Amino acid sequence: MGGMRLRLRGNLWLWPILFAGIGGWIAVVSSAARPASAAPAAVTCRPARHPSTRCCVPPTSKRRPVLSPRCLTIAIAPNPSTAGQVVSISGRLLGPRRGNVVVLLWRRLPGSRQFRPTEGARTDRSGRYSMTALINGNRWWYVTARSLRSATVHQRVQTRITLAASQARAAPGDQVAFSGSVAPSHPGEQIVLEELGPAGWQPLARRNLGRAPTFSLADAFPSAGVYEVRAYLRWDARNINSYSPPVTVEVNGIFKIQHVVVIMQENRSFDQYFGTFPGADGIPGLAGNPGSLPCAPDPVNGGCVQPFHDTSDKNYGGPHGAVNAVADMDCASAATRTGCTMDGFVGQAEKGQSCGSNDPNCSPCTQATRAQCIDAMGYHDAADIPNYWSYARNFVLQDHMYEPNASWSLPEHLFQVSEWSAACTNPLNPFSCTNALQDPNPSDGQLHYAWTDLTYLLHRYGVSWAYYVFQGTEPDCEDDSAMSCAPVQQGPKTPGIWNPLPSFTDVAQDGQLSNVQTLSNFFTAAKTGTLPAVSWIDPNGKVSEHPTALVSAGQTYVTGLINAIMQSPDWDSTAIFLSWDDWGGFYDHVVPPVADVNGYGLRVPGIVISPYAKAGMIDSQTLSHDAYNKFIEDDFLGGQRLDPATDGRPDPRPDVREASPLLGDLTADFDFTQPPRPPLILPACPSTDLTPPPAC
Repeated sequence: MGGMRLRLRGNLWLWPILFAGIGGWIAVVSSAARPASAAPAAVTCRPARHPSTRCCVPPTSKRRPVLSPRCLTIAIAPNPSTAGQVVSISGRLLGPRRGNVVVLLWRRLPGSRQFRPTEGARTDRSGRYSMTALINGNRWWYVTARSLRSATVHQRVQTRITLAASQARAAPGDQVAFSGSVAPSHPGEQIVLEELGPAGWQPLARRNLGRAPTFSLADAFPSAGVYEVRAYLRWDARNINSYSPPVTVEVNGIFKIQHVVVIMQENRSFDQYFGTFPGADGIPGLAGNPGSLPCAPDPVNGGCVQPFHDTSDKNYGGPHGAVNAVADMDCASAATRTGCTMDGFVGQAEKGQSCGSNDPNCSPCTQATRAQCIDAMGYHDAADIPNYWSYARNFVLQDHMYEPNASWSLPEHLFQVSEWSAACTNPLNPFSCTNALQDPNPSDGQLHYAWTDLTYLLHRYGVSWAYYVFQGTEPDCEDDSAMSCAPVQQGPKTPGIWNPLPSFTDVAQDGQLSNVQTLSNFFTAAKTGTLPAVSWIDPNGKVSEHPTALVSAGQTYVTGLINAIMQSPDWDSTAIFLSWDDWGGFYDHVVPPVADVNGYGLRVPGIVISPYAKAGMIDSQTLSHDAYNKFIEDDFLGGQRLDPATDGRPDPRPDVREASPLLGDLTADFDFTQPPRPPLILPACPSTDLTPPPAC
C-alpha cells in the first residue's frame, strides 16, 4: 500500500529534515508536546477544491493538526488482539495532494499523558497507507498527515494465557493440576481458574501471580462428566479481560482403573464350578435353586444322568466344537434357540472314539469307562475349589457370562482380541475375510488375520499392552472338537490357538509383535509397579484346567497370578477379569441368548476382582467376553469400538459386538466411590476335598 515505511528513531531534531517540503512538521512537533487531554484545535476550513471528497484542506498557517476523521482514516486489525501479536494499522488520506504523503503514527501507553510518534509510512497514489506494530498491552493510536489528524483508536489487548491439565481423564475426587503461563507477566495480579457450567463460567480456584510468568492451580471434580476449564485474568490498564483457550477434562469413576488384567483359563461351564453357589442362577433343584433336578440322557448305557458332586481333580468333559454346542443345547430351533432341553452333554461325550491324537471325534470315554462318560454332569463346590469361591464371595461373581462364540478355543481367542473369527484369503486385505465360526485360518505365526484387532486401537491411542504367554504345552488341541491331544509347545514366539496375535497383520504392521511376552515379564511388571494398561495372560496346558489338566493346578496358578497383582504397587488401580474360554462340554442349564450368527456360546464362570469391585455381588447382567473389550475401550479409548465405520481400519465383520443391545456394562460391578479394598492374599495350595489330594 505505502511506497515507504518509516521508523522514527533518535532525536526530535531529525524530524524537520524528514518532513521538509511537506509543510506539516511544525504542526506535528507541536502536537507531540500537547497533553492527551487537550482537544484538537477548532479550525474553520476553507472548502476543498474537490467537493466530492467532502474534506477540508486546513489553512497552512495553523500550527496544530486539525481533527478530521473523514479526511484521514485509521483502522487497526485485529482489535482486540493478543499480546505478542503483530497488528496492522491502515487507512487513507483523502483530498488533493494525497499521494506520497508522510503519515505519522502516534501512540499513548497506559499511565502516560502524552502521545509519542512511533511509526511512519508514505501514502500511495490513492492516498492509502499501511504499517505494522508488535504490541503487548493496551494503547491508543492516531495518525497525522498534512496537518490533519485521524480519530483516536483504542487498541485493546488480551494477555496471552496458556493452560494445560495434568490429565485429560480423571476419577471423581482426584486432584487435577492445571499449569500455564501469562505473557507479559503480571506480578501481583490474580489468575482465576474457571469452569463452564449451566450458569456460565464459574470460579474454581485463584492464585496471585508472582514475578515468574508461570502459575499452577489444582482442583478436584466431584462427579462424572466432561468439564471445560479456562484461566482468567481480570481487566486492568494493561489488558482487557483475558482468557486461556479452554481445556477439557473427562471425569468418570472408571478412570480409577489404570490396569486391566484378563486371566483366561479353559473349558469349564458355570454350573460345573458355581452351580451350587448361594444366590447364583445355579443347577435347578440344588442349593435352593428353583426347578427339578435335570437328567441328561445316556444313550450308551441307558437311562439318564443327573448332576452330581464330583470331587475328582481330573475331569474329562466333552467335545466342544460348534456342532457339539448345538447338540448340547438340543433345541427345537437351533437358529432361535427355542425349545432347548440342554440335555445333550452325556450323549456328545459318548459319541467319540477313544482318543490319543487330534481326531476331531476324539473322546476320553468308552463303554467300559462310564465314569468318564458321565463326568460332563459333575460339579465342584467350595470344598473343592475354595480359592475360586473365596474370590466369588468377596468380589463379584457373574452368573450370566457367556462365551462370545458358540464353538471352540481358537475362535474364542480371536473374539477375545478382535471381536470376530474369520478366514482370510489375503493377509493384506481385510475385505478378503469371511465369517468363520468353526474354521478360521490357523494361528501359526504366519500372517493370516487381515481384519482389525483391539491392539490396533490401543497402539493408535498410545495405550500400553502385553500378551503374556506361559512357556509349555498349549492348552487345547489344534482340532476343534478334540478332548485331548499330543502336547504342542507354545511360547511368546511359538503361536498357538491361545496365542493368535502374531498372525494378525496389524500387529506386525504396528511393530507390536514384541508385546507378546513370556509370563516371567508379567511377574516382574507386577513387582515393580509397571503393569501395562492392558494385559492378557495365557496359561500352558498343565495349569489351564483344560481336561485332563488338574483343577487344583489351575487354581494354584491363578491364585499365584492374583496374589502377585494384589501385592503389586499397581493393585489400587487394577481390575482383574477372570474367566474360562468355553464350556468344555460340561453341563450348564441356561440357554444362551442369540447375539448374532456367531453366538453367544454356552455359559462360563466370570469373576471381577478389584479394590473397587463391589463386595459379595452376583452380577446377573447378560455378559460375554465382549464386555472386557467394551470396558477397555471405555476406560482407555474414549469409547471407540472395533467399528469398521469409525475405527480407521474397516473390515467386513457382521456387527459391532461391543455395541450389542444384549451386552451388559461391567462398570455395574464396581463402586468407584469406595476406598480401595485391601488385598485378599490366599494360599496358593489350599486344602481341598479333591481326590487324589493335590500335591502342590
